[in-house]
Amino acid sequence: MPARTEIRRDLHNPDELKRMARNEKMPRKAKRLLAIAHAMDGMTFTAAAKAVGMERQALSDAIKRYNVESTDGLNDRSKPGRKRKLTEAQEKELETIVEAGPDPEADGISAYTLGDLAGILKTKFGVTYNVNYMGQLLRRLKFSRQKPRPFHPKKDAAAQAAFRGALGTTQICC
Repeated sequence: MPARTEIRRDLHNPDELKRMARNEKMPRKAKRLLAIAHAMDGMTFTAAAKAVGMERQALSDAIKRYNVESTDGLNDRSKPGRKRKLTEAQEKELETIVEAGPDPEADGISAYTLGDLAGILKTKFGVTYNVNYMGQLLRRLKFSRQKPRPFHPKKDAAAQAAFRGALGTTQICC
């Protein structure tokens, strides 16, 4: 049977840890503080962990972190997540592509769709993006889905002004 991990008693006493647990805003840190306090009071690791709803191994890990870093070691660790597919420079280049927009005569489209942008990334950077994730990427780059209202290329501004002037004299109720 492995040796029991000793808890450093020079940092805090059990009453201090219980008080800290009551005032703690993060629930998981409060559980860890309370479990360590129970273990310092003489409960077994298994009983102390069960009393706060955690596993014995999790309590043992928390005690090791407490011994090294005091109560700051009981905070949740940040989780790195998946590595980004595009570098910072590539994301900046994507921003300029989106801001510039497509050339209707050269590209044959008047506005980019998520599929179009995913295709551009595949050809330009060799990176494959799902259309759904492409939307998340654009939101992270502070772009919205709003597009300007389309207009006909042969619109007549004078006719529109005359039409608006005619509407201005007529009352539409309800």
